[in-house]
Amino acid sequence: MTEPKLEVPAELRDLAEKTIDQAEKAFGMFFDAAGKSMTSMPGAGTEISRQALSFTEQNMKAAFEHARKLVHATDLQEAMRIQSEFLRSQFTNAGAYATDHRRGHVGRKGFDERQVLRRRASGGAR
Repeated sequence: MTEPKLEVPAELRDLAEKTIDQAEKAFGMFFDAAGKSMTSMPGAGTEISRQALSFTEQNMKAAFEHARKLVHATDLQEAMRIQSEFLRSQFTNAGAYATDHRRGHVGRKGFDERQVLRRRASGGAR
């Protein structure tokens, strides 16, 4: 049986994409302001806060990219594949962040997305 196509008018897809862009820009401004605020008021928890903010910003960027991909999905199967990939990457990133945090890496050397990607490529959560 053929999967039904998602019949979404081009105008609606364009509007959704513009809305995603606007929301991403607003969040970018928020993260910039939050980062500047943390630098202007250093304290004992500043580095941990900076790492948490960085992790949150990475999650938001991934969510916006995910939304962009969904806007262009042509059928339900593709939308489900996109959703599955997104959830898998989010769980992997959250697990790596939690592992780094538990080991005390966050705050000392920080959360590094490249480490997550290397772990993913090697097949382990290290």
